[in-house]
Amino acid sequence: MDPGRVMTGGAVAVTEAARPVRALPRVGARFPAVAFDASLAAVLFFVAVGLNDKVYQGPAGPLILQAALVVPLVWRRRAPLAVFFAVAAAAFVQWLVGIQLLADVALLIALYTVAARSTWRHTLMAAGVLEVGILMASTRWAAPDGSFLRSAVFLTAVAVAVAVTGVNTRIRRAHLASLEDRAVRLERERDQRAKLAVADERARISREMHDVVTHNLSVMVALADGAVFAQHRSPDKATAAMRQISGTGRQALTDMRRSLGVLRADEPDASRHPMPGIAQLESLADQMRAAGLATRFDLEGDPAAVPAAAQLTAYRLVQESLTNTLKHTPPGTRAEVRVRCAPEAVTLDVTDDGRAMRAVGAPSGQGIPGMRERAAAYGGTLEAGPLPGGGWRVSARLDLGMAGEGDA
Repeated sequence: MDPGRVMTGGAVAVTEAARPVRALPRVGARFPAVAFDASLAAVLFFVAVGLNDKVYQGPAGPLILQAALVVPLVWRRRAPLAVFFAVAAAAFVQWLVGIQLLADVALLIALYTVAARSTWRHTLMAAGVLEVGILMASTRWAAPDGSFLRSAVFLTAVAVAVAVTGVNTRIRRAHLASLEDRAVRLERERDQRAKLAVADERARISREMHDVVTHNLSVMVALADGAVFAQHRSPDKATAAMRQISGTGRQALTDMRRSLGVLRADEPDASRHPMPGIAQLESLADQMRAAGLATRFDLEGDPAAVPAAAQLTAYRLVQESLTNTLKHTPPGTRAEVRVRCAPEAVTLDVTDDGRAMRAVGAPSGQGIPGMRERAAAYGGTLEAGPLPGGGWRVSARLDLGMAGEGDA
């Protein structure tokens, strides 16, 4: 079966969407993060030097401080908090020597990185350290001209904005990561459901083929044996048996087309030949009688209210039980089928009085497990075993309150 087409309850569900979805490439995937941060540090260094070139016309100390402020940014993604404290230490040395540098903006970049990539605790720690630095810088360079308050408020507002931006980035990144993880899990679960649906459908078709082939071949073999036996003594009965064989063969072909026809959207047999149900059990009993198994059928209740899938399950259970009786009991065996239809459940009971061949070929092969699977699909049970006085009994109950989605 093509895994791309999964059938559930006889309907075809296309699962092309189960194919893996290619992830879109990220914007920064083509440019390494370390290279980007190194470029950022270099640009910041040269821009600061170009805008404040008078500071660097004397000793090399300002250039060293400038480099100490911006170079750690190369590793800001790998160790955000450590990079922030390295930049803060360089800024503290700058405060001690009394030099104002435009490269102090590296503190804001480092704070943003901590807020975007570290925990709340680390973010508050870094923000507190930066706030202390803002007050120290405002006291030293803004207080003499009376602008301490304005400088402290402005720089604090900038620091808060940077920290909030970093936190928002971290939250958005975490949200996107959770969405990606959820999409991966949903895709994996979807693939698993598709595989399980394919396995269930294979099991369903296997059960259908087992029931159709085993039942019809058993009937045809029995009829053929009878025709051979009667061809000289009673030609009319032999002719009738051969006609019955022909009809059984045609019915088997119809059942196979009906079961396998749902694999093709253009197969008309599935609609022309509806699935058998409880109403067809009388015809099944007639077929078994023609094959030599005396079969009595009793129906209690109205099967019209029973769902079609449940009716098919009941039909297959009775069919398998009678087929086992026909195969594993001697001539002259009698079988009795009792079906009771109620709003809440369907119960069925199939018994026979065959004795001699039961111990040799008890129906414990592939049929009984499949019958139990059919009953379990409706939350029901199936019991099969010998009767105390001889013979065999199969009893099943189908709970109509359970969805038999796995059956049909």
